[in-house]
Amino acid sequence: MGRTLIQNATIFTAAGTGTIRGDLLVENNRIAAVGPGAGWGAAFGEADEVIDASGLFCMPGMTEGHAHLSFENVTTTEDLITPSPEAQVFTAARSARALIEAGFTSAYGASEAKLRLAVAVRDEVNAGRIPGPRIRAGGLEISVTGAMGDESKEHNPRIGPSTIVDGADEMRRAVRLHCREGVDNVKLDVSGDPFYPSTPGHTTPMTFEEIKVAADTAHAYGRKINAHTRSIEGSKLCVRAGVDGLFHNEYSDDELLDLMEEARERIFVVPTVGLFAQIMAGEASAHGLTPEVGGYMNIPELMENSIRTHTELRKRGVRHLIGGDYGFAWSKQGTQGRDLKFFVDFYGYSPAEALVCATRNGGLAMGYNGELGTLEIGNLADLILVDGDPLADISLLSGPEKVALVMKDGQIQKISTSLAAKQTTPALQAAE
Repeated sequence: MGRTLIQNATIFTAAGTGTIRGDLLVENNRIAAVGPGAGWGAAFGEADEVIDASGLFCMPGMTEGHAHLSFENVTTTEDLITPSPEAQVFTAARSARALIEAGFTSAYGASEAKLRLAVAVRDEVNAGRIPGPRIRAGGLEISVTGAMGDESKEHNPRIGPSTIVDGADEMRRAVRLHCREGVDNVKLDVSGDPFYPSTPGHTTPMTFEEIKVAADTAHAYGRKINAHTRSIEGSKLCVRAGVDGLFHNEYSDDELLDLMEEARERIFVVPTVGLFAQIMAGEASAHGLTPEVGGYMNIPELMENSIRTHTELRKRGVRHLIGGDYGFAWSKQGTQGRDLKFFVDFYGYSPAEALVCATRNGGLAMGYNGELGTLEIGNLADLILVDGDPLADISLLSGPEKVALVMKDGQIQKISTSLAAKQTTPALQAAE
């Protein structure tokens, strides 16, 4: 792969919360040096590529913490059930491309419309045949009779989007099926949801026995287990059962907060705040989800609890990830960086702390032994250059427009026209 030297950047390593002005050297797919740069570059020999990053902000690539690659302009469950697997794999591939172009070099999977959609796209990305982030592939949602996901009478993995089980034996078989089919992240629907009136968010249809056997089975295969959990009781069951990633978590009490703090070195929490914040801001009104409808769905009360719970979890050092439930018609894939501002506005994070949620925390969740998510010597070279300073204006990362360069595993995935014009190749020049 050779050496790529990024010069004169403002560098945010995500190992702390400050920045340094200097250079960063990538050798093959690893970070070889990072710092002020005076003199050290020569010690590594001539770089194959030199990028003048003057005026640009260099930071680790971000992680989408609750990825639905197969969601694109979704407004109803029918949007997920109706398309064929052959059509939806292209949807998932387009989402993967949108993520990488927006600076997301990793995607931590939640669930998909069909069992193997993310598996297929992950394998194509890994083979270098299509663009996309590192992907921990999600499968189907696993739910129980009468709970969310049980609206379809045909629970066929070729149709989707849920697998319905009842009891430990059926749960064990469903998780084994997911693992056999190559899924990295197994997802359970532990609690209810505002979109399902018969099982609202504070309900907990799934039992501890079902959750525990799912977690034990997934871990036996070396996979991760995640849960849709809004209710207090559901979240407690998840922490006690060994669930790795908890999605949503609006409702809490002191016992739950204490349990999550005790497990803070093991669990990751994804608030998925964007979906409901956008509904209440009127961004979904054209699709029938007006703020008034959001009021009927109890979303303002849900948001109030989200702010209270996740502000407290931030104070207790529980690791948050950004992203989640993007891919609806009003929240396009590639705009997950909007969550950074939501984290600042709702949960009290500083911009630098929010960036750590998107980078270092995301890298740890992806499972690369601490070699992903920070710009430290020896780590994998997943990084982006941003036109402007996100610490001064965090909204710069709300879409792909200000992302001037994306590098994943030492390879440039995207480079803006203006930045490419300043790129030099010393080795070729010397040969000429």
